Amino acid sequence: MTKRRNAGCNAVDHHVTRRNFMGTGAMAGAMAGFGGLLTPSMAKEMKSGQKQILQVYLQGGVSQFESWDCKPGTKYGGPFRPISTSVPGVQICELLPYTAQKMHLLSVVRSINLQTDDHTVGRLFMEKGRKNGDYPFVGAVASKYLTAADNPLPGYVHITTRGLVDQTAGFLESKHEMMRLEGVKPPTNLERPKDLSKSLAIRAEGLRQQLNQQFGGKRSRALIDSYDTSFEQAQQLMARSDLFEKQDEKELDRYGRHWFGRRCLLARTLLEQGVTCVKVTHHGYDTHAENFNFHVEQLDEFDKTFATLLGDIEDRGMLDNVLVIIYSEFGRTPKVNHKYGRDHWGKSFSIALGGCGIQPGGVVGATNADGTEVSDREVDGAHLFHTYMQAVGIDSQSDHTLDGRSVPIGDPVAAPIKELLA
Repeated sequence: MTKRRNAGCNAVDHHVTRRNFMGTGAMAGAMAGFGGLLTPSMAKEMKSGQKQILQVYLQGGVSQFESWDCKPGTKYGGPFRPISTSVPGVQICELLPYTAQKMHLLSVVRSINLQTDDHTVGRLFMEKGRKNGDYPFVGAVASKYLTAADNPLPGYVHITTRGLVDQTAGFLESKHEMMRLEGVKPPTNLERPKDLSKSLAIRAEGLRQQLNQQFGGKRSRALIDSYDTSFEQAQQLMARSDLFEKQDEKELDRYGRHWFGRRCLLARTLLEQGVTCVKVTHHGYDTHAENFNFHVEQLDEFDKTFATLLGDIEDRGMLDNVLVIIYSEFGRTPKVNHKYGRDHWGKSFSIALGGCGIQPGGVVGATNADGTEVSDREVDGAHLFHTYMQAVGIDSQSDHTLDGRSVPIGDPVAAPIKELLA
């Protein structure tokens, strides 16, 4: 892996446009607010050392050939050419011209083998660092170990338009479960109903707490904790309705007025206000048909928006404390099928990451000439999980301590990708 910092930007060689290619329960908690903005002391603490994670999930499996690992002129390479990036000697696909200019902030791993082509298995492996078992997601672990006790916001937020059924906290406390936000829309019932007086709301909350104590005296504490978490998260968001105010028009012009642009702008706001892990999903990469046309469309939407978000994180002095991960549950097959699509492929694909704890400007691993298999430095979801944790200062080779028992944080048979760590 080559280690470089502050490499100068090269001009983008050329850019294929889409047109050119296509032509070819919260009410009771309303008054238990935590206040408005973060206090000055909390903001200072954030800027001085709070570690955070930004996950950008390209759902469905972005093609490594059309993103991070081009194979021009080869049997399976496809029609797109590589372009130079801001790191001398490192090239990525021409569908990512804006990201190419930010590559001095990122590194690429080109040698991932999950040994599965299943969406669910791949996604859970990339989130948990294990293929099996009730283990917590990256965001839940970050929430537990990185969120300050006095932080008034949830530790783990996912901005997506699709419902999820995952138990993301695994065996950790329920307060570390993912909070899902449906795009940039505020959750329903965010404000106290007009016909509910302040005094009645306070009394209702007192009654809820009293009943909790009575109920919890004879039953599992886990049930009460889970119930309380729902109320606490509602209270947190009710007190922070300002997070869902109309987004700035000039900022939308920069990010893009499509849904992904709006979600990324909200993600920046949440990171600025202290959410420990923010995940943003960009849907639509499961390209079993018309792979090339779909990647022109999808990456055209992703590229400028992501580069803008990454640039803003850097400009605000946050990049040293925010780990940025761009990933999928697997990649796409080398072979193009009869529908001009690429199918599921977990045997040799790529991700990019940068920011907190990551040595930027490098490439780890390689695939063979046709991209059909890993040829150097093979890693999997377990190695990536260790790397993420180590990058933000969590000792992934130590244990969770839970009710008198110990569970390894990361898979004990794997280790971090040391050449990625700063």
